[in-house]
Amino acid sequence: MIILIFIVFAALGFIVSNRLKSKFKKYSQISLKANLSGKEIAELMLADSGIYNVQVLSVEGQLTDHYNPMNKTVNLSPDVYYGRSAAAAAVAAHECGHAIQHARSYPWLNFRSAMVPMQNASAKILNIVLIASLFGGFALGLPYEFVGYIVVGSYGIMTLFTLVTLPVEFDASARALAWVKERNVVTPDEYAMSKDALKWAAMTYVVAAMAALVTLAYYIMVFFGNRD
Repeated sequence: MIILIFIVFAALGFIVSNRLKSKFKKYSQISLKANLSGKEIAELMLADSGIYNVQVLSVEGQLTDHYNPMNKTVNLSPDVYYGRSAAAAAVAAHECGHAIQHARSYPWLNFRSAMVPMQNASAKILNIVLIASLFGGFALGLPYEFVGYIVVGSYGIMTLFTLVTLPVEFDASARALAWVKERNVVTPDEYAMSKDALKWAAMTYVVAAMAALVTLAYYIMVFFGNRD
């Protein structure tokens, strides 16, 4: 069953990821009429939001764009940093949306940040338990039910993390789309492209959350499904 779950959601993730790459490639080939690069758009959005302590940097890779709250940097892939397209505008503005969330103490982002240590610890604990179970059953010498609590508890925290990520990502996209529209950075046609690109980016997080929920339900069923 767990293999089936993995295959189904791996396939969904592959489809969504390919769709996102296809959309980004398509919209990257259409020049932005405002002729602004992703870097320029990011700097403009940050300035309009009164944020002057965040740097906009270029990082290696494709679709590696992210905001780093530790050093307050908006990191854009080369295609976005130098790109002058609706796709570049959407991604650059989205990452700035995270910087704005950070500056304004957006509750869901604060909650997500607070969960990072717990999420990392849960992932390590789960890996130890699952690897140990592959070598001679529950090699840790712990009662089956106790192992169940560890697995379900750890995966529950990881699942909650994926769910909390959703409002953070959706809000960043909403901020981005509202700003590019109000600032006239994009035309109506370009706005539609930006919105479509961010929709498919958001779908990757939706699939991850769905996979986590289904897997959590599976573990609950395995360990506690025979109870009256």
